[in-house]
Amino acid sequence: KRAKPLLTLAEANARRFAPEFKAQEISAPAFLGTRSVDAPLAELARYIDWTFFFTAWELRGRFPAILDHPEQGPAARELYANARKLLDDIIATGRLRARGVYGFWPAATDGNDIVVYADDAHTREKVRFNMLRQQQAKDPASDKAEGPCWSLADFVAPVGSPLRDHVGAFAVTAGLGAAELAGAYEKSLDDYSAIIVKALADRLAEAFAEYLHQRARRDWGYGAGEDLTNDDLIDEKYRGIRPAFGYPACPDHTEKAKLFDLLGARAVGIDLTESFAMTPAASVSGIYLAHPQARYFNVGRIGRDQVEDYARRKGMPVLEVERWLAPNLGYDRGN
Repeated sequence: KRAKPLLTLAEANARRFAPEFKAQEISAPAFLGTRSVDAPLAELARYIDWTFFFTAWELRGRFPAILDHPEQGPAARELYANARKLLDDIIATGRLRARGVYGFWPAATDGNDIVVYADDAHTREKVRFNMLRQQQAKDPASDKAEGPCWSLADFVAPVGSPLRDHVGAFAVTAGLGAAELAGAYEKSLDDYSAIIVKALADRLAEAFAEYLHQRARRDWGYGAGEDLTNDDLIDEKYRGIRPAFGYPACPDHTEKAKLFDLLGARAVGIDLTESFAMTPAASVSGIYLAHPQARYFNVGRIGRDQVEDYARRKGMPVLEVERWLAPNLGYDRGN
């Protein structure tokens, strides 16, 4: 993989995705700033993607078909019955709690940065989310890329545009109380139930992210007419994306610090460790991008020139950037 050519950052920037920004597709959110949310677990349970619950137990297959799988079906049915029973008990007793925060701000793209502003006039910056851009040539037999080199910055109207674009952000958890509940089961030597609690908390957090994204699309206006089933939501049959820092499109975990400060996420019980893992563990965070052509992608390998540019934009030493982006480096550190 490392032998495949990389474009220079200048070449990749020249191949940026340049969508059309249409006034009729840019709507103003119903509010600016943040709102906190206390979500009822009974409501979040409707949004659970059970397929990934079974994946966590190494039972692979799409739900509900996995329940009738000739080989995995019996184990899947037993696990599902136990999980539903425990989930019903958690909902009835309130032993887990789900809290979150989300919001919207005026924004514009400046190069490969998404700039978040405090006001519609763009007179005061609140934060800059530094984004990365694909550099790997798409055709392994050629040193020329075919198609655009994607960056999340491409999906927000640029600085200087007469259109006033926005971005959203969110952080949610369904893990408040999860460590204590799992610990109680472990103390009574019921490791099976303890593991189910942790898996359910993870699924509820993802369900919360889905639930809140649907609410955010309605608040933003462009999702007001949605009429989607849970399967439609799981299959992402809606406009917009919610990329999370630390994942393929924006692999730098350190950007979470800016996100948490913007949201005031700690006030709802979510925090970051020194390695930028979220606590409670059953938590999800990210940004909302609304452009109709916004999509997920993998940044993949990047070159030293982009790392140096990224370090300059972040105000971070190159060696530290290399440490956080080690899996994405298209070169050997120190060479």
